[in-house]
Amino acid sequence: MNSISNNTNQAEIIFGYHATIAILQAENAPQKVNKIFLQKGLHSEKIAAIVKIARAKHLVIQDTPKTRLDELTNHGNHQGIVLTVTPFEYVDLAQLLQDLRGRNEEPFFLILDNINDPHNFGSILRTADAVGVNGIIIPKRRAVGVTSVVAKASTGAIERLPIARVTNLVQTIKQLKEQNIWIFGTDMNGTDYRQWNARGAIALVIGNEGKGLSPLVKQQVDQVLTIPMIGKVQSLNASVATGVLLYQAFTSRES
Repeated sequence: MNSISNNTNQAEIIFGYHATIAILQAENAPQKVNKIFLQKGLHSEKIAAIVKIARAKHLVIQDTPKTRLDELTNHGNHQGIVLTVTPFEYVDLAQLLQDLRGRNEEPFFLILDNINDPHNFGSILRTADAVGVNGIIIPKRRAVGVTSVVAKASTGAIERLPIARVTNLVQTIKQLKEQNIWIFGTDMNGTDYRQWNARGAIALVIGNEGKGLSPLVKQQVDQVLTIPMIGKVQSLNASVATGVLLYQAFTSRES
């Protein structure tokens, strides 16, 4: 995330109404939120709702000129609302698996193989949250992490979805397979996604926006899925393709 100094340490920036509300409504808001910056002179129902929750949780609010908010968000669409928060906490994958098993939940994971566009990532998180994905896995290198843009695009989904950041996707996939999790990938040539049986413990791997799945990752998948297309354009935006596939998984798992 973009960061600024807040006197004693480095704080991360979240901005926009939906992302802010999601954080403020979380139980750990008093521990997570350092300060709330609201645009001086701006009055709206959204601002009033933020102030009401913030005061109830005894959070620090500061009226701030719009020029300062523009600076903090690199001229993002902040809607007059900016938070400084403690750094995003990625989860430990082994602990996540243990927690799911303890709740008798079968893993329904989404693995993002070098997604670089923060807007795509945020949109993917929204869909993953909507269909009941219970864990996101991303690589530490050559991929976007949880940034302020991702947080805003996710409209609060990052507060509900556990996200694990791993060093090596190939090794991680091998470990998941040892846990009897079936791995699905995407490619131009594969099984029609409409025939996909997504029941049980599964992980869906989505490739890079331009290059698709990494060759070594592709070698590890148990089944390749494809989205048939009859138009001249033979590829979909990563977030759109993910949405199509996740809703097929949702339909399969709910039937």
